[in-house]
Amino acid sequence: MAVCVVCQNDYWLSFEIKTITGDTYVFDSFECAMEKLAPRCEQCTVRIVGHGVEVAGRFFCGAHCARANSVMGAEIHDTVGSHPS
Repeated sequence: MAVCVVCQNDYWLSFEIKTITGDTYVFDSFECAMEKLAPRCEQCTVRIVGHGVEVAGRFFCGAHCARANSVMGAEIHDTVGSHPS
């Protein structure tokens, strides 16, 4: 068994996630994994567990929050797919 890094639960179905930076974490649930790893929207602070919107290196839950917070002045759309080149 392994102990969750978020809630300290010692659970026989724990799982490990290794990030692109090489950090390794043990979790007992997806809820704990999201609490530790998912970014928060810079406008409304909700956890971003879907695609979200990135504007100039800042993360938002959707286009509405990005527009409400953005100083870019550009039109912002929710998009899914490859990174724009």
